Amino acid sequence: MLDGGELDVLTGDYLAELTMLILGRDRMRDPALGYAKTFLRQLEDCLGTALDRGVRLVTNAGGLNPVGLAAAIRALADRLGLAVRVGHVEGDALPRPDALTANAYLGAFGIAACLDGGADVVVTGRVTDASLVVGPAIARYGWGRDDLDALAGATVAGHLVECGAQVTGGNFSFFTELPDGGRRPGFPIAEVYADGSCVITKHLGTGGAVTVETVTAQLLYEVGGPAYLGPDVVTRLDTVTLHADGPDRVRVTGVRGTPPPETLKVGVANLGGFRNSMTFVLCGLDIPAKAALVRRQVEDAVGTAGLEFVLARTDHPDSSDTETASALLHVHLRDGDRARAGRVFSAAAVELALASYPGCTLTTPPGDATPYGVFTVDAVPQDAVAHVAVLPDGVRVPVPPPHVTQVQEPPAHQDGPPAVLPAAATRRAPLGTVAGARSGDKGGDANLGVWARDDAGYDWLRGWLTVARLADLLPETAPLTVERYELPNLRALNFVIRGLLGPGVAASTRFDPQAKALGELLRSRVVDLPVHLIPEVPS
Repeated sequence: MLDGGELDVLTGDYLAELTMLILGRDRMRDPALGYAKTFLRQLEDCLGTALDRGVRLVTNAGGLNPVGLAAAIRALADRLGLAVRVGHVEGDALPRPDALTANAYLGAFGIAACLDGGADVVVTGRVTDASLVVGPAIARYGWGRDDLDALAGATVAGHLVECGAQVTGGNFSFFTELPDGGRRPGFPIAEVYADGSCVITKHLGTGGAVTVETVTAQLLYEVGGPAYLGPDVVTRLDTVTLHADGPDRVRVTGVRGTPPPETLKVGVANLGGFRNSMTFVLCGLDIPAKAALVRRQVEDAVGTAGLEFVLARTDHPDSSDTETASALLHVHLRDGDRARAGRVFSAAAVELALASYPGCTLTTPPGDATPYGVFTVDAVPQDAVAHVAVLPDGVRVPVPPPHVTQVQEPPAHQDGPPAVLPAAATRRAPLGTVAGARSGDKGGDANLGVWARDDAGYDWLRGWLTVARLADLLPETAPLTVERYELPNLRALNFVIRGLLGPGVAASTRFDPQAKALGELLRSRVVDLPVHLIPEVPS
């Protein structure tokens, strides 16, 4: 990004929910840690280039210890013979004696204050991902708390670039249509304007593409209802308008904002216990009976508490090789006792090798248990957090909370009676023939965004893809609470599936623990598609 063309600010988002757990464990071993060490290694290669070119760096790599990372950056600069002005943001860490970590999601005005104070590098702890972009825009254009539409527009820009190449063709449903087939997508650039509108683009000559559809896909990533809550503004995703603005340029306009909520989101991480897994290969005939035998034997050996058995029917009848004739039985154990979840369990599984079903084999040797974390969400009043910007000269600038907030009503789910669809000729084909999807995780919940490729496709999709039909296509969602939202400006629907991931990513034993593949699973389902929507295949 530094070498590829013009750039004012380079941002780096290092904090996923799982990352906070990892940093918490690091800090338990060494109180001087708690920040993303990879950032320092990367910075060593490019700090001089950034300073030479006047590119300012804004990152949340400070994690649980932004003060420590700021000091480490200064030490690195001294070693490299560089003069660097580093500011940092404090206040997200909350005292929770019963938690490994507890951090409020701060907004962007602390970042802006550091930039206004002359910082070359701004380090934060837990801020919202979009704040890394909103902060520099506030500093550039002088927005205040009341510039809600501008703040909302910049929030969309930040959301679009927070996952890097995911908006330029990475993880894109129609990757085969990209100029380079998705081989090496370039990193995105958000050109943010004074009214909060933006253009998403990328440096000339880089791979991937920026199209209305790649931008739509990222807009749908890890969101809930049309009201996208943030500490500085509530962004109305149902007001976002996308237009092609030339090759690899998409203009984002029309975004409206409303006052932020009275509270800040708080991410709370705790150690949940210890986990281990063993996988049995079941080949050939009598697969269910073989799985049942293993279950009885493992339960006899270690007891039933904390055990979970998942049979993946990957086998095909009358196969000519072992792999395609085999199913996989995944056996998971979670327990507060490290010994029971460790060798007691895994050794017991391996010891069945000569005394269980015919053809018994496993995919791994016995192993020790590993700790897992549980991530939950809480809230605190905005004025209960001491948000402080620490300028490069050491001056501490308090960042007051928003002076106007608004109680947020629960979002209205949009899953009334199915629309009356006109009779049309249909053909059996995968849903992905006419629709794209992007899915992800938020704690124990999953989101699944689905978009149509044209207006006619959305007219059909909106009436056809109800919560009930989703349950038919993805049976694991049937017993769960599923919220459905319509985003007509994007020709899209978004589903929030509560509890799909159990206690959350770090503790989930689901095959796809972050629901990243859920959208592609849905697209693979064969359904009755209206013939007029199916694109013609060139002869």
